[in-house]
Amino acid sequence: MARSAFAIRAGGAAALLVAALILAPLAAVFLRAGGAGWPTPGDWSAVRFTLLQAALSALFSAILAIPVARALARRRFPGRGLLILAMGAPFILPVIAAITGLLMLFGRNGVINAGLISLGLPPIEIFGLHGVLLAHVFFNLPLATRLLLEGWRAIPAERFRLAAQMNLPPATVFRLLEWPMLRQRLPGVMAVIFAICLSSFAVVLVLGGGPAATTIELAIYQAFTFEFDLARAATLALLQLALVSLAALLALRVARSDGLGTGLDRLVQRWDDTLSLKAMDAAVLIAACLFVTAPILLLLIRGLSSLPLMPAEVWEAAGISIAVALASTVIAVVLGFALALPRHALTDSLGMMTLAASPLVLGTGLFLLIRPVAFPGDHVLALTALVNAAAALPFVLRSLGPDLAAVEQGYGRLGDSLDLTGWSRLRWLILPRLRRPLGFAAGLAAALSMGDLGVIALFPPPDSATLPLQIYRLMGAYRMEAAAAASLLLVVLSFGIFALFDRIGRHAET
Repeated sequence: MARSAFAIRAGGAAALLVAALILAPLAAVFLRAGGAGWPTPGDWSAVRFTLLQAALSALFSAILAIPVARALARRRFPGRGLLILAMGAPFILPVIAAITGLLMLFGRNGVINAGLISLGLPPIEIFGLHGVLLAHVFFNLPLATRLLLEGWRAIPAERFRLAAQMNLPPATVFRLLEWPMLRQRLPGVMAVIFAICLSSFAVVLVLGGGPAATTIELAIYQAFTFEFDLARAATLALLQLALVSLAALLALRVARSDGLGTGLDRLVQRWDDTLSLKAMDAAVLIAACLFVTAPILLLLIRGLSSLPLMPAEVWEAAGISIAVALASTVIAVVLGFALALPRHALTDSLGMMTLAASPLVLGTGLFLLIRPVAFPGDHVLALTALVNAAAALPFVLRSLGPDLAAVEQGYGRLGDSLDLTGWSRLRWLILPRLRRPLGFAAGLAAALSMGDLGVIALFPPPDSATLPLQIYRLMGAYRMEAAAAASLLLVVLSFGIFALFDRIGRHAET
C-alpha cells in the first residue's frame, strides 16, 4: 500500500503539471480570441483528410513493422546492433531534412524517376495522399519496429526453449507466444503513430499537393500566419485535442495487459530456423534497410559536398540546440516516468493528450500567459524546451509503460515481501530493470527536441537561434548549400545524441 501511495502521489503531481501545461495555454488563446466558433466546411474537410491519412499511416506503419521486428528478434548476425540503432534514424531526423532526402529519391527529379525514365516508363508522382503516406511510413516504421522489438524481448527465453522441446511449428509459436504480445502492444503503438500523424504539419505542407490535402495542424498554422484568426485556431485546436484524446482512450480500452510471464533474463535463443524462414527474414531486413537508409545517404552526400560553405553562426546555434534538447529531455523523462508509475488509464491518457494539443497553440498560449509579467522574447528558449518536452512525453510514456507494468507483475510480490516501498523500491527494483527503455526514451526525446522547428519559428529571438531555425533562415536567404551543410550537422547531432542515450541504457543492462 505504501508503494501504491508513492506511485499515486508521483503520478498525480505529474498529471496536474501536464494538465496545466495543456489547459492553461489553450484557455489563454480562447480568452484572447473571445471563444471558439463553429467549424467551417473547410475545417471539416481538414478533419476528414486528417483522419484518413492518420489512420492509413498508423495501419501501414504498424503492419509493416511486424515482420521487421520479428526478423530482428529471431536473428543474430554481424552488424545487428548497428541496424537496430539505424532503425531509429528516420524518426529522429529533422522533418524538413528527411523530406529533402525523400524528394531526392522519389521526387520528380529523384533517383527512382530518373531510372524509370531511362527505361521508358512513366515517372511516379510523390505529391498527394500517397506521398504523405510514404513520408509518414518512412518516419514511423522504425519507431513501430523499435517498440515492437521491445515486446519480443519481453517474452521469456524459457518460452521459446519449451516450444522447441515440444517441436512446435513456426505458425504455432507465433500464435501461442508472439501474437499475445502483439495483441497487447499493437493498439498502443498504432495510437501513438495515429496521434503523431493527426498533428502532421511539415509533411503535408510539402507533400500534400494542394488545398485538398490540408490537416488540422496545417489549418491552425494558416489561421495564425495568414489571418491571425485566434478564434478559428482555437476551434481547430479543440477539434484536434478531442480527436487524439478519443484515439488514446480507445487504444487503452482495446489494449490488453495479460502477462507474458517472467524468466531468468537469459538471452533469447530461437530454434525455428528453417532455410525458408532465414531467406524471408533476410529479404525483409534488406528491404527495410534500403527504405530507411537510401534517403538519408542521399542527404548526407549533398551535405558533405557543401560543408566548406557552412557559416560560423551555425556552430553557436548547434550549442543552443543541444542545451534546449537536454533540458527538454530531463522534463519529458521525469514527467513520463512519474505518469507511468500508477499504471492508470487517466495518467496514460493525459500523457497522450500532449500530442493532441498543437505545439503552435501551446506556444502562443504560453507567450500570452507570460506577457503580463515578463517579455516573452527573453524566455523563448525555455518555452521551446517546455513545448518540446510536452511533444516527446507520449513517446517516453509508451516506451516506459509496458516495461514498468511487466516489472511490477513479475517482481512486485517479491518487492512487497522484502518491504521495498517508495524510493527504495524505485532504486533497487524498478530503475535497474528499466535502464534499456529509459535510455531509448531519453534518446528519443533529445533527438526530437534537436530537430524541432515549431514554437521558435513563430516567435524567433533576434540575437540567437536553434539549429533548425538557423537552417530555416539560411533557406530563406537562398543559401541552399550552407543550409544543406547545416542540415548535415543537425542530422549528425540528432542521431548522435539519440545513440548516446540509447547506448548508455543498453550498456547499463549488460
